[in-house]
Amino acid sequence: MKLSTLKPAKGSVRKSKRVGRGQGSGRGGTSTRGHKGAQSRSGYSSKAGFEGGQMPLQRRVPKFGFKNNNKIEFKAINLDTLENLASQTKVASIDTGLLIKNGLAAKKDKVKILGRGELKTKIEVKAHAFSNSAIEAIEKAGGKAITIE
Repeated sequence: MKLSTLKPAKGSVRKSKRVGRGQGSGRGGTSTRGHKGAQSRSGYSSKAGFEGGQMPLQRRVPKFGFKNNNKIEFKAINLDTLENLASQTKVASIDTGLLIKNGLAAKKDKVKILGRGELKTKIEVKAHAFSNSAIEAIEKAGGKAITIE
């Protein structure tokens, strides 16, 4: 095989439609554009979303909902997850860096600790937010809940 002998696969390349080249071409006269009207003229372009006068889709579908730009999304992590992490890593303090390292949160996530599960280990937890039940459980186990910005 040589570069000079390469050809596209059979049937994969079509010849372009040569339009407006006289009556003998079979596409002379109107050049496949039909008779008269704006669409037969050069420079014609329809409005985006125009459906020939029918009510367009973006007006048929109703508007609904509201997106609050100021909402703060938290990555929720429960106490049972923290208990597992503490028993595996044998650390006295859990912060966002440790959570990111263990794949429980992403770098840009804000972390909120929730109160599901039981916490038996005495640990210091640093997170962006805590639920009241989580703070109670952490302090009951002898640890600290520290809120960071």
